[in-house]
Amino acid sequence: MRGNLVKGSLFFAIIMILFISANFANATPATQAGEFSSEDFDYESKCRQCHAIIYADWEGTMHFNAYLDPFYLEEVKIASDDTDGALDEFCSRCHTPIGVVSGEIPPIDGSEMSDISKLGVQCDFCHVVSGSNGTGNAPFTVTPGETKWGPFNDSRDAYHKSEYLELYTQSEYCGMCHQVINPVNGLVIDDTYSTWKESQYAEEDVVCQDCHMTEGITEFKANPGRASSSAPKREHISSHDIVGANTLIPPMFGADNVAEMAVERLQKAATMEVSAPEVASAGDEVLIDVSITNTGAGHNIPTGVSEIREMWLEVTVTDANGNSIYNAGNVDIDGNIVDAKQIYNNILGDSDGKETKSFWLAESILEDNRIGPKETVTEQHSFVLPENAVYPVTVETALKYRSAPQELIDKLLGEETEVPIVDMNEMSAIIYDPSTPADERTQPEPESESTPGFGIFATLMVLGITMYIFKRSKGEN
Repeated sequence: MRGNLVKGSLFFAIIMILFISANFANATPATQAGEFSSEDFDYESKCRQCHAIIYADWEGTMHFNAYLDPFYLEEVKIASDDTDGALDEFCSRCHTPIGVVSGEIPPIDGSEMSDISKLGVQCDFCHVVSGSNGTGNAPFTVTPGETKWGPFNDSRDAYHKSEYLELYTQSEYCGMCHQVINPVNGLVIDDTYSTWKESQYAEEDVVCQDCHMTEGITEFKANPGRASSSAPKREHISSHDIVGANTLIPPMFGADNVAEMAVERLQKAATMEVSAPEVASAGDEVLIDVSITNTGAGHNIPTGVSEIREMWLEVTVTDANGNSIYNAGNVDIDGNIVDAKQIYNNILGDSDGKETKSFWLAESILEDNRIGPKETVTEQHSFVLPENAVYPVTVETALKYRSAPQELIDKLLGEETEVPIVDMNEMSAIIYDPSTPADERTQPEPESESTPGFGIFATLMVLGITMYIFKRSKGEN
């Protein structure tokens, strides 16, 4: 037994204290383990008969695979061993909520679980949530049965009864699971909800659903359609892919499309600026500043179990012949990140003050190097320009991300599983010989996002002006 986690009744008493002291919006008593049977819930196959499009969105996502995720299954076994089972229900409450409220967990090995409990965060769990006792550590209230809850206050009863619940339109719905607090020492392990709550997004009433349940990836974009085959057409139907940044697990289940959406989300999360001298002489010390801004996430990046997430900057400098002058942040043959200035993540400490990637053993935060919403951080890199460098010299920078260290995945899933590395953003600069004439020096054009719809507007405006000039000149003639 490692760490200072307590067991048994004390553990669960502290959980209840946390539930009761949580945010009381939509407050109702949290559903406890064993209150229901798994037979009280409907299989997703029944839901898809009318909600085929929504089902197709959900299938293959991390919510779909919340329990089957092999990384989770290996981690939770270790957590269970380390705590003599004290964390079994705590972790499972978000990964197999039906399994917990049905009393099928523990045991943690899944030997007592029904098939429906293995479906993770599925339709007839999410839509029988009838309230919550706050945020953090899954204080949900579920009421299985004929009534399904959702975000519309004018839904017609059809196959089942439909009820509106404001909670479905609020970040607090997501915050039930996307805010995780160590039940023994109160250490916040996952602060996705609270960092949103403290951001300008919350001040502007931009909620989780506006980014994660629309077609806009990192901003709201209406998705017209119907919630079911018999429902009225609406200006917006929430997309149920609810994709985050995980590119490792979805392809294991054949959901390459989900991984592709995760890549797109990552590539819209941050912007960069590179400051490098336009000229430098051999023997000069060259300074390069790279600024990274969290422009597309309403929470810290990275987020979630951020002690294992890795975001870092790779900087490479080469001369015109391809000779390497400087490199920081490359990945070696074993998957290790070499000489990165900073790994942007959360560093947790155990009871001895040593770094741990096992959040259940964490008692402190040693460092928090993540980038907050709208926050900018700057890295400075320096090198001496060699005497034999051939001009021009190219500086290339890339912001990279992966879901977990390769070493950790090798240990849990085997060395044949390679963790995908995503290029979130790239920028470059060119350094010239001081003798190069100014008019011969060119720099790569930074890619900039155009204002939505502006291209069409500009085209129409130019066309209108052209037609006006043509008609006027024709009249004058």
